[in-house]
Amino acid sequence: MKILTVKDDKFFLNDQPFTLLSGAIHYFRVVPEYWRDRLLKLKACGLNTVETYVAWNIHEPQPGQFNFSGMADIVAFIELAAEIGLYVIIRPGPYICAEWDLGGLPAWLLKDPNMKLRSSYQPYLTAVDRFYDQLIPKLAALQSTNGGPILAMQVENEYGSYGNDTKYLSYLKDGLINRGINVPLFTSDGPTDWMLQGGTLTDVLKTANFGSRAKENFAKLLEYQPNLPLVCMEFWIGWFDHWGGPHHTRDATDMANTLRDILASGGHFNFYMFHGGTNFGFYNGANCHDKYQPTITSYDYDALLTEAGDFTEKYYAARQVLEESGHPATVKLPEPIKKINYGQVELTSYSPLFSALPIISQSKYSLHPQSMEMFDQYYGFIHYRTEISGPREKNRLKIHDVRDRAYVFVNQEFQGIIMRSENEQLEIDIPAAGAVLDILVENMGRVNYGNHLHDRKGITHGVSLNGQFLHNWDIFSLPLDNVEKLPFNQTKPAIPGFFKGTFTIEKIGDTFLSLPGWGKGVCFINGFNLGRYWEIGPQKTLYIPGPLLKQGENEVIIFELEKFTTPFVYLQDKPNLG
Repeated sequence: MKILTVKDDKFFLNDQPFTLLSGAIHYFRVVPEYWRDRLLKLKACGLNTVETYVAWNIHEPQPGQFNFSGMADIVAFIELAAEIGLYVIIRPGPYICAEWDLGGLPAWLLKDPNMKLRSSYQPYLTAVDRFYDQLIPKLAALQSTNGGPILAMQVENEYGSYGNDTKYLSYLKDGLINRGINVPLFTSDGPTDWMLQGGTLTDVLKTANFGSRAKENFAKLLEYQPNLPLVCMEFWIGWFDHWGGPHHTRDATDMANTLRDILASGGHFNFYMFHGGTNFGFYNGANCHDKYQPTITSYDYDALLTEAGDFTEKYYAARQVLEESGHPATVKLPEPIKKINYGQVELTSYSPLFSALPIISQSKYSLHPQSMEMFDQYYGFIHYRTEISGPREKNRLKIHDVRDRAYVFVNQEFQGIIMRSENEQLEIDIPAAGAVLDILVENMGRVNYGNHLHDRKGITHGVSLNGQFLHNWDIFSLPLDNVEKLPFNQTKPAIPGFFKGTFTIEKIGDTFLSLPGWGKGVCFINGFNLGRYWEIGPQKTLYIPGPLLKQGENEVIIFELEKFTTPFVYLQDKPNLG
């Protein structure tokens, strides 16, 4: 049993001085077959601890229905870290940010029209309690005080950048303690006055998050917490990307110099990220300040390991700094995982959306268009349909508060796109016989940070034609969790639509899906949702971990929304993140 304690400004592990050398790996962003590889590479860098958030939304996908298996098997991840000889820091939420949909909070919370997230609003606390009753006992059993690897646990995440409800923070702290947590607790916030004032508790260790200016930021932390250990809980060594923006990178030497400053200050750190991984499926988050900006599928983060787990220049630079500082690695570098170029794949079967719609979704009637959360749907697409009498020429169709990207059709003929933060209306004609109006809306990821967190998806206010609201809608939920039901029986492609192809392989390795000539959509490999692609970049390839493939025949399905110029995609051995 090894117990972390605080004496003056130092950490001790069983009365021995201890420097926290940590790196972040999110179990829910890595296929379980690769957890060992990533953890071994963390240890081989010279680190002694792995840190992970807990994503509530993958563990409780529906209210009261819990999942702790597969990519959600956090216990297996922690036990594997212990087997490899690593300590563990857990940041259980309930909110995690992490560029993850709704900051890890389950979207079903938003079905309550009065919901107030991250506060003492009782229905929110009741939901947190139900989740913690399932989660925390699993973690309590793995604490170092019980012979496990968990050294410390976070109360809430960067709360000072959101609110100042200290009763809420105290409620979470007490909830952890009452459920058996007895390792040190901490908070983490940006090193500014307003964040440290709003996000901390007087009797809980304060940590700071930053990427540079270590001495300056530690000095600010000391103003609020003198004579306690200096911890950078998120040492930002890279950054994430938005669709349509640049691919962010950071110079390895610059990162190494800041790491030296942290260690020279007697500080402790957690690389954010050591290994970023992937926002598989529809779990990417978004930012919304002046404009809504969804995060890309890759969470490479320009971290020490690439999205596919390969060593980077930063990895070797960090390893050298740690060795120079008296923290050499105790294990050898693991071998890289093989990358394979499987070549061209032709997609030869088609399933247009309008013919597939009644097969993969059952419509529900609603007088008003409502957000997808009101239909117990949380991810993917939602499709709205109504009938309009005619004739009406040059009509101004307006979608009020669309979240996030709407494709408009009149009698199944494409009319245009209405995009959140960009435009709310377009002009359409209605023939004398009337028409069927279809609106397909993509949820491109919920806001994960800031004061736009209550981010309901779909059509959240209404649809009007020349100022007149339209009523009587048939609504189809399209979470795309049942692509195996798609009827691939059409001979001609149509947009939007589904495209299927197969490829046969003998050897299994990692590969990267390249889609030159395709527009925007979602990709599935053997039924697994790889995530989104979009020609605007910066990301141009989707990572396919080898464990998602199988010897023999494999299947790729693409849901393309905007254009079709070629039936081919490519499986190559190198990524292109812009």
